[in-house]
Formats: sequence, structure tokens, C-alpha cells
Amino acid sequence: MPSFDIVSEVDKQEIDNALNQAKKELSTRFDFKDSKATIERTNPDVLELTAEDTARLRSLMEIMVGKLAKRGVDLRNVDRKDPAISPLGHARQEIHIKQGLEGDKAKEITKAIKAEGLHVQCQVQDRQIRVTGKKKDDLQTVIQLLRRKDFGVALNFKNFRD
Repeated sequence: MPSFDIVSEVDKQEIDNALNQAKKELSTRFDFKDSKATIERTNPDVLELTAEDTARLRSLMEIMVGKLAKRGVDLRNVDRKDPAISPLGHARQEIHIKQGLEGDKAKEITKAIKAEGLHVQCQVQDRQIRVTGKKKDDLQTVIQLLRRKDFGVALNFKNFRD
């Protein structure tokens, strides 16, 4: 039976490339000269931005998000947390990169597929959805349906098997 997987993944190499480009731009920008602003990767899916004040933190965020967008990272998978500002004025903010489908999103996607009345089965498997059907055309219809709708995360389709 033909099948494919619905996933929501961001290429980690593209995040690394965007991070390196942002650090390079940070070192050459005049408004960050003699500044202690940094962009660090604290976790595989967490970037931490620090700056002396909120204005520089905002500029730092614009640099990082711009670089992520240029590298082809879907910004629907980028979760920007609220900035933490210390009493001395130092600002820190985290950017979380979402990998995989959360439980609620997976349920929402399977409901949308079932609402169409196609002859396919959906099965949630560890942050991804496996869709199987008897006809390849039904699976292609599911892919077209999911591309038309916006679920708030980037959807990728892989492991298409006949």
C-alpha cells in the first residue's frame, strides 16, 4: 500500500549557516562596535541573543530572523520568546526552533484529512503522521489539501512509497 509521512522539520545545517552569517554581520556592523551583544546556540534547537539594551536586542533579533529567512528556514517553525530584561538594562531573548509535530497540531491535521472523506488512514507516530491509502492519487490529493491550508507550522512530506 502506498504511504508517506507528514513531518515538520527544519534543516539543522541551515540554522548553523544562518547563525554563522549573523555572527559575521554582528562583528562588522558599526552600531554593534564595542558592544557585548552575542548570538549563541545553547541547545540544538535554541538560540540565545544577549545585548546591553532592548534596542540592540531588537536589532539583533532582526539580523537573526533575516538570516534564517534568507537560508530558507520557514519562520512558522521559529518561536520567539519574550525578552528578559535585567534591572541593569541587559536584555536576553531565546529563539526556539520547533522540530516535529506537537500532539495538538497532529490531531488538527488528521481531522482535516478525515473531514475530506478520502479513503486514507492517518496514524500519528512520534512527532510525525503516516498516511496510507490504496491509491497513489488519494495520497497526492491529501498533499494538495495540506498545502492549501495553513496549520501554523511548516509541513514537509517524505518517505513516499508505492
